[in-house]
Amino acid sequence: MNSRNNSKIKKLAESIALLYEDEATPLEKIIEDEDLDVFYDNYERNTFDGMTVYDEGYFYIHINIDRGNIMGSDRGRFTLAHELGHYYIENHRIGLKKGLLKPHPSICNNEQYYLIEREADYFASCLLMPELRFCKDINNRKFEFSIIEDLRYKYKVSRTACLLRFADIGNQPIMVLYAENNRIKWKYNSKDFPFKYFIYDDLVPKHTVMEDYFKGHKDDIFKTEVINAIECFKYVKEEDIGRHFYEHCISYKNKALSVFWED
Repeated sequence: MNSRNNSKIKKLAESIALLYEDEATPLEKIIEDEDLDVFYDNYERNTFDGMTVYDEGYFYIHINIDRGNIMGSDRGRFTLAHELGHYYIENHRIGLKKGLLKPHPSICNNEQYYLIEREADYFASCLLMPELRFCKDINNRKFEFSIIEDLRYKYKVSRTACLLRFADIGNQPIMVLYAENNRIKWKYNSKDFPFKYFIYDDLVPKHTVMEDYFKGHKDDIFKTEVINAIECFKYVKEEDIGRHFYEHCISYKNKALSVFWED
């Protein structure tokens, strides 16, 4: 997604959010104001989260509750905001109306849809957490995990969505890591986070809370611990050997999400 599209999508999404005084963007009110039909139904778990369809002059949004997209839930709100992105973003809207962009599941991995899905995700993030309000709520607070908890409850978003938004526009660089069964699935970091790569490309870094969890040390796992840069990250310079970071890990069954930050 290029910076021009990024800027346009941000401006569009946040201008819509700021029309409403609610702290958490009132998606149902937006739906009502746009006179859109949204259907929450059972579409089976192995299909899609959301889908936007244009038919005979009207847009329809379908939300799959079989994948946890309950109306008003964190996941359901993000999925609905994502589908609103397809409705509001001009080239998505025109594509759907002219049949150039076929209706598609939001979990589709087809490469030709990768860009528009990223754009719709970014729209959702900006719509749910507009920068003006988000940064005002952060103010000059020093980062700790409780900030994410405060923000996610206020904006009615998931921890993951809130962490990714903070990585983009927060007042302190962070790195977010997600893993399953001790294997890294993805990571995302602020542009100015000092390190980009873990020592092992696909394995959870050693001497972390996340590694402890996957090793079976599940007691008191929801905690913040100090980790050493030299033990986790690649390309640590000699002057940074003594540098340390904080890690907070959230785990569930065979999955774990960690955030890393520095004082």
